[in-house]
Amino acid sequence: MNATPRVLAVLDDILASASPDERGALWHLAEAGRELDANLVRLPAGAEVGVHQEDVLDVLLVVLEGAGRVRVGGGDIVLSPSTVVWLPRTSRRALSAGPDGLTYLTVHRRRPGLAVKPPGGAYEGGEGPCMLDRVCPECGRLSEDPAPVFCSRCGERFPER
Repeated sequence: MNATPRVLAVLDDILASASPDERGALWHLAEAGRELDANLVRLPAGAEVGVHQEDVLDVLLVVLEGAGRVRVGGGDIVLSPSTVVWLPRTSRRALSAGPDGLTYLTVHRRRPGLAVKPPGGAYEGGEGPCMLDRVCPECGRLSEDPAPVFCSRCGERFPER
């Protein structure tokens, strides 16, 4: 199959048509057969995405509007419009929006499917344990954290257990 390049979104138009209080994932890449994932995320003033670690994927974060910080082991990375940050896999980080909120685009390789793998063992067949308590109620992302507090995609707080 020879795919044809095309415009999938005009981010300025999506941002202009979104309600000022709309938060979370405003857009995401959803084309069948893709090898990338991308998300346009808006966090309101003072909102946070709690400490999390992506063990499998590098993530590129591009700030479009607002300001904030990425908290990493070595301190804070200041975010402002047009800042591009590389979040390498296995890095622990947390995001916080500044007083005017924070809107950013994330891009990464498409997440591999989930599989059950015993420690030090080979992948085995069968169904994995139920992980519905790790699925974000806002955007549907499965958290890698066994006890998530905030969604790493949209910033939504997980329900109390």
